Amino acid sequence: MLLWLKFAFCTLLIVHSGAQLSKYGDILAEKTGAGRSIIGVVLLASVTSLPELVTGISAVTFANVPDIAVGDVLGSCVFNLFILAALLDAIYRRKPISTSAHHGHILSAAFGILLLCIVAISILFPQYNLPLWWIGSSSLLFVMTYFLALKLISSYEKKQMDRILLELAVELKYDDISTRQVATNFALNAAVVTAAATFLPKIGAEIASSTGLGETFVGNIFMALASSLPEVVVSIASVRMGAVDLAIGNLFGSNIFNILILAIDDLFFLQGPLLSLTNPAHIISAISAIAMTAISIIGLTYQAEKKTLPWGWDSIAMILVFVVNVLMLFLVI
Repeated sequence: MLLWLKFAFCTLLIVHSGAQLSKYGDILAEKTGAGRSIIGVVLLASVTSLPELVTGISAVTFANVPDIAVGDVLGSCVFNLFILAALLDAIYRRKPISTSAHHGHILSAAFGILLLCIVAISILFPQYNLPLWWIGSSSLLFVMTYFLALKLISSYEKKQMDRILLELAVELKYDDISTRQVATNFALNAAVVTAAATFLPKIGAEIASSTGLGETFVGNIFMALASSLPEVVVSIASVRMGAVDLAIGNLFGSNIFNILILAIDDLFFLQGPLLSLTNPAHIISAISAIAMTAISIIGLTYQAEKKTLPWGWDSIAMILVFVVNVLMLFLVI
């Protein structure tokens, strides 16, 4: 019981401070004049993925549980897409949420598939993940692909001049808050998220040991759920205020950033290439995330106009993949 209370306490801290981080990130976006989609893919994605970053580094350096680190990242990728399908589409009652999103998200979703494919190949064929010192060669591909994605997404957004001009024309809401106040509050909430996330790997390892569920299952489900809660808070708030592109950009951007986190984890994991020394069962989450992202791309491209249930057909398909993912992870432990 004490373990679960610790887990719940850390989770609540992440939810509260993650929401505050997003708020002050939005204020920074207004003060810098950046567009919503760029803020969603870059700023909000990196901010809301901070728990995964700290959890991964803590898992491989202090707790020595690499499966928790990898499971947290890949499980978070799956859970982010589940948020899009199960929560956001249900909240957005008028029509399928994919109908109201612009096609630019396909670019970030496609880069997500590309990065997840590299992860899957590295796990399936560790002999090809050649070590450079102690770091796997796949980690270098993650870094290069991530920054290429940012470059292309930024270039694409610059071409959408009409939409950007509309965003810049919106009345400023945060004139009464100074940049110094924003930076201070941002840093304080980031510190709270960092502190809470640091304890999660150790708690997760103890839960895995006491319940017999195993580090792979705990990392992919419980840890991913806790560290993805900032994405839940930010995305739901964005949809409710009508900023659909901000919410979707945050989720797809978080998945891209999550794979970059694997490269950072690999840097801190001194025993060898991280993906070559983890449980092959992580391939289940990698393939599930690829399938769910592919379905979301189909939904964004086709853009069905109606839904008879709380979810569109694409969201229902993604929810089914998520359920299969959880069942398969449970069966292989």
